[in-house]
Amino acid sequence: MNVLFVTSEAYPLVKTGGLGDVAGALPVALRARGIDARILLPAYPDAMSRARLSGRSIALGNPLGVGEARLLEGEMPDSGCPLWLLDCQPMYERTGNPYMIYPGCDWPDNFRRFGLLSKVAAMMGASGGLVDWRPDVLHCHDWQTGFVPAYLRAWGAARPPVMFTIHNLHYMGLFGTEILDMIGLPHWMRGIDGLEHHGLVSGLKAGIQYAQAITTVSPTYAAEIRTPEGGMGLDGLLRLRGPAVSGILNGIDPDIWNPLEDPNLAAPIDPADPGPGKYANKMALKRQMGLDLSDDRPLFGLVSRMVEQKGIDLILGAIPRMVEGGAFLAILGSGDRHFEYELNRAAARHPGHVAIHVGYDEHLSHLIQGAADFVLVPSRFEPCGLTQLYALRYGAIPVVRRTGGLADSVVPLDHPDGGTGIVFEHPFTDALEWAVGQAIALYHDKPALEAVRRRGMARDFTWNRSAMEYIRLYESLIARAP
Repeated sequence: MNVLFVTSEAYPLVKTGGLGDVAGALPVALRARGIDARILLPAYPDAMSRARLSGRSIALGNPLGVGEARLLEGEMPDSGCPLWLLDCQPMYERTGNPYMIYPGCDWPDNFRRFGLLSKVAAMMGASGGLVDWRPDVLHCHDWQTGFVPAYLRAWGAARPPVMFTIHNLHYMGLFGTEILDMIGLPHWMRGIDGLEHHGLVSGLKAGIQYAQAITTVSPTYAAEIRTPEGGMGLDGLLRLRGPAVSGILNGIDPDIWNPLEDPNLAAPIDPADPGPGKYANKMALKRQMGLDLSDDRPLFGLVSRMVEQKGIDLILGAIPRMVEGGAFLAILGSGDRHFEYELNRAAARHPGHVAIHVGYDEHLSHLIQGAADFVLVPSRFEPCGLTQLYALRYGAIPVVRRTGGLADSVVPLDHPDGGTGIVFEHPFTDALEWAVGQAIALYHDKPALEAVRRRGMARDFTWNRSAMEYIRLYESLIARAP
């Protein structure tokens, strides 16, 4: 079976969030199970410099009228997974974030940039002669690839079937209806039964409307987006798609996130006896981030985009009580300038107790997971979340709100079979403060703390189970295709 992953990011070539992790790891897990999975990704400068390119290219002409394009063949640098980079210099030769000029400001021609990616993916699927390999399934991810099934429908192509995965419904890819002429989609797709969403065209709705299967990255999130509260106005369409919508919990790459062999850690963490390794990493992180070394108190970690979705305002409200309760807080992330500013102010008010690094740092993200006693994930909504999965694998106990993939992956401490994390219900500061209080109390009960750590580290959140679920869905799509 041949599966083409069509994605706007894939780690380690380019990553802004969980999509990059999934698109880099899931194809590798599928290949280990006999699936010929390959990746199609824009040729951003970072991707060009990091990929192992073969030197072979395939000229595509000017498919969208935005410049000459070509496919560059190569492999992912770490896994050897086959890869095509879509090279079109006017569209992709831009440094920094692949979607934005600067934080909060998208590239105004994103509809062209990702319209081109979608059209080329559809061409690769519909035409057996474009490359010497043809996908049986096109697996598309988020709004940036949502136009893929729309092109196939416009061309009357029944094959290959398209699976469209929603990593975050809030990013809809909204543009004026005039873009349809610019990206070569017909006017009959303009209406409410096509791509229109509140008077605009939505790349996300295109994927939901025309893909043969829609998946989300956790079962609970699949249910939440079919409700008026979680559906962002698309809940009716998602309910209409019925059994075509399902949820598969994300996994993590056990080679990259390996507490016994991670070069980013100061010491390995043994799942059978995590205490010594956790302590060594805790002291190393405290030194690196300037936290007080004089006392052994609970260390909370936060590795997150600094946006409202992630509950950053709840954390800001809870910091004074955390410090009063004897806790340390190590923060890594970037996002809204307001949240960056307020978290920096909190660190300045509580020197030695709160420390922050604004930006992206893969080494530090691993070290925080290895060092933290608890990791905060108080999201208002969370399609899947990978932070809590990394935390469990590294012996850090997640403190999460019961939503989306957090609800599917973290077992509350009061569960009859024993829990793996601390779960609270409502997105309020006092609810988070209650959860932090539970965590601090657990920290001082060392036998119970170690038992929870060991249970969490024993959970299998690798891609083993999830990859098999995807394969079953691929097989059903191929069997149903005309």
